[in-house]
Amino acid sequence: MPPKKKSDPQVTVKTDNTAALHKELLYSMLLQRRFEERTAEMYAIGRIGGFCHLYIGQEAVSTGIISLLRPDDYIITTYRDHGQALARGMTPRAVMAELFGRQDGCAKGKGGSMHMFDKQLGFLGGHGIVGGHVPIASGVGFAIRYRGGDQVIACFMGESVVNTGAFHEALNMAALWKLPCIFIIENNRYGMGTALERASSIHDIYKRGASYDMPRDVVDGQDVIAVRKATAEAIERARKESMPTLLEIRTYRFMGHSMSDAVSGTYRTKEELEQYLKRDPISLHRQRMEEAGEITAAEVTAMDEEIKKIVQESIDFAEASPELPLEALMEDILVETTS
Repeated sequence: MPPKKKSDPQVTVKTDNTAALHKELLYSMLLQRRFEERTAEMYAIGRIGGFCHLYIGQEAVSTGIISLLRPDDYIITTYRDHGQALARGMTPRAVMAELFGRQDGCAKGKGGSMHMFDKQLGFLGGHGIVGGHVPIASGVGFAIRYRGGDQVIACFMGESVVNTGAFHEALNMAALWKLPCIFIIENNRYGMGTALERASSIHDIYKRGASYDMPRDVVDGQDVIAVRKATAEAIERARKESMPTLLEIRTYRFMGHSMSDAVSGTYRTKEELEQYLKRDPISLHRQRMEEAGEITAAEVTAMDEEIKKIVQESIDFAEASPELPLEALMEDILVETTS
């Protein structure tokens, strides 16, 4: 992690009342949706193997938060990471090639679905161990403060993480040492197949932040503008006061836990899924834009067609990318350091 100083240039974030910004948000969410739909298709026909967890339904979370981050900020997340990687600016080519296990993937095809990574984007990986990455986020926050920077680290996690010891240890340290961490709980209601109410004694899990005297909030995760508002406040607090925040963002995955899980599964009803589908974050944002006269149906169709072509091109690119040679198994095992 190269040192970043306060003098580094900052990006200007547009205000929420601009049509241009709203189009950017819509584009990001729609790209993630179309990419994940084709990912499911490629998995079904055997072009993608291993574990694969889709982000469909949660796009307002990644888009709302990451749209406010500076290029020198950091992101760390779980194994449901494709959408967040795309929202951060990782190319569909690099993500799809990684899913295909090819050399041109962001991690040379060695990480696969759960381990997207890009040092230049400050995207510090998807992590497969539930809760295992949260202490790393606190470590990044400590490094930022130690070096005198004003970056933030956005740490995404599912709601099941809050019942792990690592979560509590990491939040305690972040609050105690005043680290610029934003802990984001993407509460999609089900840790694999177990409903939140069956796994947690506290259903309003943002309240856990009170244990560490940490600022906290609960957010509508299907409303990208609401997500941006809560995130903007957390970022300002982190930059100016070096204070962490815990955000519980209530969302819903429209697919199963992973590609090995049925869409509705045996743990939720079809009726429940249909109710949540009525609050599709993309549809809600598009409707708001159309009502405000910020976009037309024809413009949305044109945007959608452009995105579909980009996603198809990423599949063609991944198909053409070579597989790693056998000797690559012995590479990237150790790293040389100067300290």
